[in-house]
Amino acid sequence: MNSTSPQPIPGGPAQGWPPVAVPGQPDHFRPAVGQNDVLTDRTDREPGALTGQVTADPVSDPDIFGGMTGSGDLPVTPSSQGAELLCELRSAIARFVILPSEQALDAVTLWVAATHLQPAWQHAPRLAVIGPAKRCGKSRLLDIVTETVHDPLITVNASSAAIFRSITDQPPTLLVDEADTMFGTVKAAEKNEDLRGLLNAGHQRNRPTLRVVGPDHKVVKFPTFAMAALAGIGDLPDTIMDRSVVIRMRRRAPGERVSSYRSDRDNPGLRELRDGLHAWLVPLIDAATDMEPPMPVDDRAADTWEPLVTVADLAGGEWPVRARAACRAMTAFESGQDEDGGLKTRILVDIRRVFAAGGNPDALSTEHLLTALKADHEAPWAEHGPTGLSARGLQLLLKDYGIGSMNIRFPDGVQLKGFTRNGFLDAWSRYCPEPAEPPVTTGS
Repeated sequence: MNSTSPQPIPGGPAQGWPPVAVPGQPDHFRPAVGQNDVLTDRTDREPGALTGQVTADPVSDPDIFGGMTGSGDLPVTPSSQGAELLCELRSAIARFVILPSEQALDAVTLWVAATHLQPAWQHAPRLAVIGPAKRCGKSRLLDIVTETVHDPLITVNASSAAIFRSITDQPPTLLVDEADTMFGTVKAAEKNEDLRGLLNAGHQRNRPTLRVVGPDHKVVKFPTFAMAALAGIGDLPDTIMDRSVVIRMRRRAPGERVSSYRSDRDNPGLRELRDGLHAWLVPLIDAATDMEPPMPVDDRAADTWEPLVTVADLAGGEWPVRARAACRAMTAFESGQDEDGGLKTRILVDIRRVFAAGGNPDALSTEHLLTALKADHEAPWAEHGPTGLSARGLQLLLKDYGIGSMNIRFPDGVQLKGFTRNGFLDAWSRYCPEPAEPPVTTGS
C-alpha cells in the first residue's frame, strides 16, 4: 500500500508566515473613503500609508469553503457596507500596531467585529495576545481593540466575583491586560483558579457559575458567557489557549513603522468605526444565529473560529476567503506550539515519513527508526534529550497512542526490537490524517 508524502509540519520552515502588515507599505486592502473614515480624514498620516487596491488572494485550495459555492448558500446577501467596514477596521489596526502576519491582522479584525454579535454565538472565542518579552505591542493592540469592541469591560487583577457579576444576557467584552501576572507563576495561577475556570466556562453558552447569595443562602446562577481578550508575556494556561485565537506578537524590526497613538486625538475616529460596525451587525443577529458556515477546521478550533468566519461571510467580498485562510494557517501553527502535544503529533508525522521513505515496509527496527528521525536536520529529534531521541524517549512519546515496540523477526532472520506499520495506522488517521487529494475541476 503506497502512501503519499507527508505535508510540511505546521509552523515549520516550509510554511513561513506571509509578510507582516507594515503601515507605509502597500496592503491588499484600500480603506473605504467616507465622511466618517478613521484614516482618510487625518492630515498627519505618513504619505502613502495604507493604500493599495483590493485584489483577491492567491488561494489555490478549491475546498477552502468546504463545498460552499457562493453567496446563495448564505441566509443573507453580503453587502459592500460590511466588507468596507472590515477593511477600514483592518487598516485602523495596522496603522498603530505591527501584527505578526496578514492572517493575524485579518483574525483580529474579524474578532473585534464578532464582539458586536455576541448574542448570536454558541461559543465566545478568546483573543490571546501574547509575546515573549516587553515592548511587543500587546498593550497597544489592546488599546485599539478596547475602542472598537462592543461594551468593553477592562479588568486588571479583578476578582472572578466582580467579573461574573458584570456579565448579563447582553454580555460585555472582557479585556484583561498583564494576564501573565495572574497566571505566570504557580502561586498566581492557584490564586486565580476561579478566574481561569470562569474564562474556560464562559467560552460556551449555558455554562453558568453557581453562588450562594443573601441571608437565605439562595443558590443563584450567574452567566459566564462573554468574549474576552487577554494580553500578557508568555503563553496563557493551556485551557485558555485552546479556546483562543492566538496572536503571537513580536517587537518591531528596524524599518517597521507605526503611527503614534493618542487617545484624545484618535479615539473619536475609532469609536465612530465601532458605531458603524454595531449599526451594520446588530440587525443581522437573527441571520447570524441561523448560519452554520462551512469550516476548514473541526472540533474546538471550529467552535472558536466560527463567529469570525460567520462575520466574514456576512461581509462578503474577499473576507470569506481571507477568514478561512487565516483559520487554517493559524490553527495549524498553534497545533505545533504546545511542547508536549506538539511533539507527540510531530513524531507520528515524522515516523510516517520514515516508513514512506523506505517503501512502507511492514516493520522497522527501533534503531533504524531513531537513526532516520535524528538524521532530519529540520526536526527536533537530534536535540531531544542529552544525546538525541532515545528508545525510552520514543516509547514515552508514543505511549498515549497505545503504540509500543515489540520483538520482531525481520526477513534476514535477525530478531530486533521494532515497530510495525499497522500499529500506527489508527493514530495516523486520528491525529495527523493526510489531506485528501483536491477534486479535479474543469473550466475557470
